[in-house]
Amino acid sequence: MIIKYIKNFLAITTLLFTFSVSAQIEVKNKIVDFTMQSPIESASIYVQNTTIGTVSNSDGKFTLLVPEEFAKDTLIISSIGYKSYKIPVDEFDNSFDVFLDEDVASLDEVVITAEPRPKTGNDIVLKAMKKLAVNLPDSAYIQKGFLRHKERNKVEFKWLIESAITVYDSGFAANSSDYLKINVDQVRKSYDLRDVDSIFNYVAYNNQNAKRSRLKVKDVRRRDISTAQLEKAIKWNDTRVNGLQNIFQGKLNLLRNSGDAKALFGEDVLEKHHFDLDTILVDNDRKIYKIKISESIKFVDLDTKGIFNAGYNAKGWLYIYYDNYAIKKIEYELVAASPAQKVRSKRLFDTQVNHKLVMTYMEYQDKMYPNYIYYETPKLVNVGFKTDQKVSDEEKQRYNEEERYYYTVQEILFSEIILDKEVIKMKLDGEWDMDIFSPKPYDKAFWKNYNVLLESEEDEKLIQDLSQRASLFKD
Repeated sequence: MIIKYIKNFLAITTLLFTFSVSAQIEVKNKIVDFTMQSPIESASIYVQNTTIGTVSNSDGKFTLLVPEEFAKDTLIISSIGYKSYKIPVDEFDNSFDVFLDEDVASLDEVVITAEPRPKTGNDIVLKAMKKLAVNLPDSAYIQKGFLRHKERNKVEFKWLIESAITVYDSGFAANSSDYLKINVDQVRKSYDLRDVDSIFNYVAYNNQNAKRSRLKVKDVRRRDISTAQLEKAIKWNDTRVNGLQNIFQGKLNLLRNSGDAKALFGEDVLEKHHFDLDTILVDNDRKIYKIKISESIKFVDLDTKGIFNAGYNAKGWLYIYYDNYAIKKIEYELVAASPAQKVRSKRLFDTQVNHKLVMTYMEYQDKMYPNYIYYETPKLVNVGFKTDQKVSDEEKQRYNEEERYYYTVQEILFSEIILDKEVIKMKLDGEWDMDIFSPKPYDKAFWKNYNVLLESEEDEKLIQDLSQRASLFKD
């Protein structure tokens, strides 16, 4: 009995740490549109029949660490609308760019089958939504991935966090708010150079948490608030607005949470969205619908507690496989549309696009798992200009236009899926902490063998500038 237990424990340990301790093959390059000679962003680079993969950045560049045991397996580079590039991992040449040719399937080329097929964009999306229970995971799984959280204004980066995360999901049928868990495993970088002077955060924190009369921003003076009070309010707002639970358990996890009350892609999806079939493309030799998302008869509301987060029109694109109606990719924006939201967005954020989301899915063992998430949103701050500070009109103008308006970007790349029940149970028995903002010791050996998202050239320069004014890693 003891011997069996030890063997099971060793097997579980091996599964958990395979990707961090085994020898790695580095695959890196740039992906280019053959006709336009321009970089291809968000292309998928992965090892066939595994979950080892990454995506290309805005420069078309990528880097991927592949365990040597997969050296003879096929590396696939694909992007919707292009012919895929396939080659054994150990034959890939890092010294040459990868050029992809366009590959488009017209509607006339689609083979007619005996099964009646939806003809309109609305009908195709409704069919895909009915198929979610079949196409999304129906049993518990764990995913390991990389998170990059960055915040900047119009001048510079102010905040950067990079972490390794683990996500547990019990499956599509269960409510994510009850059964989905997130843990921050490691922190790679943590630079925080934000100024501590957000009156907005303090007022919001006070009105929701303090047992006193409600405050208004115009009635609060900076000199009456201690730095400790501001820091507490800002940390509270960080978690409320940018916590990981908002991505995974909130309304913008459009497919996973479509069964929740007031879901954006729920039963009344056509009241808030209109879908038009644009064309049929090809993705890795499979036909895929490209469907345009636009506004419908009702505004989209996010019902965020304590925040006016309503009055939007949706726009974007859906990519749905022709053969099984599985959703491969979502590009989704919420644009201020109601008079109240338009005024608020312009005054507080200097933009009408309040939420921008990209989600791609990978197919593994006939189920679609999250692969890459990009989420961008403006942030309510008042950094750079203190209400009691005497400054010139020129300085006020600079603060208002360049330093006041912030936005946050969160990117998540998943590179491992664990389905083994024993491994999942052992992980669930441990402690879980989803706080991405608390610093952790830096583990150089861990990050040496962990797949991360490659920064764009612009991001790399901005991050270098940021790091010059902060310690590299926080204890």
